[in-house]
Amino acid sequence: MWNIYLSGEIHTDWRDQIINRCAELKLPVNFTSACTDHASSDAAGDHLADTTTGFWRDNQSAKVNAIRTKNLIAQADIAIIRFGDKYKQWNAAFDAGYCAAMGTPYITLHSEDIVHPLKEVNAAAMAWATDVDQVITTLQHVTQK
Repeated sequence: MWNIYLSGEIHTDWRDQIINRCAELKLPVNFTSACTDHASSDAAGDHLADTTTGFWRDNQSAKVNAIRTKNLIAQADIAIIRFGDKYKQWNAAFDAGYCAAMGTPYITLHSEDIVHPLKEVNAAAMAWATDVDQVITTLQHVTQK
């Protein structure tokens, strides 16, 4: 069974597409992900201290969220890191860097128009996909017996 960590953009259904297609194909995979509820992620550290200062609120929540992220990436056999078109996903870039540092193979998933800003991220990736079908085909190949 392959453990696959899904990272990045949270405003489209790309995660569901991958999970559902892998289930249909009966691929031997389990999926994990960072918190995908934006408000919950932003408030992850609110219970710890003062939340009136934006920097400290973000800092606290980032650290609480990192507990999950660091552990799930460490347990992953591969990560899929999605960069969407609408927002800058700095967290996804950080996850890619963390994967590279940990030696966790990853696939980037993004459109061609952001190849240049992601050149270092893509250089360390095992593959770059432009759509979910390419990710699925790659997973089929990697997980086959």
